[in-house]
Amino acid sequence: MNILFVGDIFGSAGRRIVREHIGHVRRANEVDLVVINAENAAGGFGVTPQIAEELFDLGADVLTTGNHVWDKRELIDYMKSAGAESQERPRRVLRPANLQPGLPGHGVFEGTTESGIAYAVVDLQGCVFMNTTNDPFHAADTVLAGIKAKVIVVDFHAEATSEKVAMGWYLDGRVTAVLGTHTHIPTADERVLPGGTAYQTDVGMSGPYDSIIGVEKELVLHKFLTGMPGKFEAAKGNPKMCASLVECDPETGRASHIHRIMLGE
Repeated sequence: MNILFVGDIFGSAGRRIVREHIGHVRRANEVDLVVINAENAAGGFGVTPQIAEELFDLGADVLTTGNHVWDKRELIDYMKSAGAESQERPRRVLRPANLQPGLPGHGVFEGTTESGIAYAVVDLQGCVFMNTTNDPFHAADTVLAGIKAKVIVVDFHAEATSEKVAMGWYLDGRVTAVLGTHTHIPTADERVLPGGTAYQTDVGMSGPYDSIIGVEKELVLHKFLTGMPGKFEAAKGNPKMCASLVECDPETGRASHIHRIMLGE
């Protein structure tokens, strides 16, 4: 079984480069499951229902998010439009599972591929340097206890490298893949851990790399140099699609290979 995980789509440039490449990547690698982190897809801040629909049309099976999940308020009603047991598109947009109880949406989705393989996708958010109050490690234990599928993909949306590495080791042998998002820079540490879990600290941003993690360079430099606040805008130059391709055994969920992808114009 082949799983394609596309890193944080940032703005219109990110959507465009993913639109350009995702089709041929899926075909060339006979991809069974596509997961996309979409939390920066709308101008770098949040995702709208319309953009979510566009990404589903491109072949996404599940969309994950992170700390910008609530930036576009219309997403809340979109999430609420599908029940907990639904397989419809709004139910397949996730928010971190370890947010405060009672918030809209869900942090895990269980589905079946077109070929009949059961899978689950889990969305977690880190605590270190993040405004997350609930421990992602114990949240992972709780979520995994209720999952029946063997193939389990975890998007760990976190700032600190140490916390991401710790989560990889904590879940080794219990999930198919732990793939980091949020910091927008692809890391070269992809590997399969001893227990059969594919791991990468950060898949990287699918967006403009002539930028400062997706934002126009001058705007961020102005803030660093002066300390003055300003409105950040998504850059557009030199877009690249960053993704990870994970191969696993659908019967056991154990990963056998992980391959890092970066494709430009």
